[in-house]
Amino acid sequence: MTLVRRTNRDFDALLNNFMGGDFFMNQSGLYCGNQSLPAVNIIESDEQYTIELAAAGLNKEDFNIEFNNGKLTVSAKEADKNSEVKFKQREFNYAGFSRSFVVPKQKIDDSAISAKYENGVLTVLLPKREEAKPKPVRNVKVA
Repeated sequence: MTLVRRTNRDFDALLNNFMGGDFFMNQSGLYCGNQSLPAVNIIESDEQYTIELAAAGLNKEDFNIEFNNGKLTVSAKEADKNSEVKFKQREFNYAGFSRSFVVPKQKIDDSAISAKYENGVLTVLLPKREEAKPKPVRNVKVA
């Protein structure tokens, strides 16, 4: 018996609901077959947007980050390290993924986008353009 009902449109979701939800879905309702999606945090500050992806077990060379016409795509491909291992349960596997984010390109300085990978978290920094940053409060004197 499940306490949460999931409403997904694809065949895997239908099969999971029929089978009790334990075969192809993780607890969040995401498909966990050969590809899975890393968890993401998106943070906005006055200076920049920050996107953090939890992708443990990868190397920085495994990532591909592209920015094209306001669409930021982060993907990773990794060859299966040891295909002889038989897993009884496998809850994390980033053998490959691709996540895309729509970014307001008029707000982002796309020439200054940077990324770093540290402690299993990929951090992508999207600095704002000067005209998109909040301006300080200005007092106007009455003449």
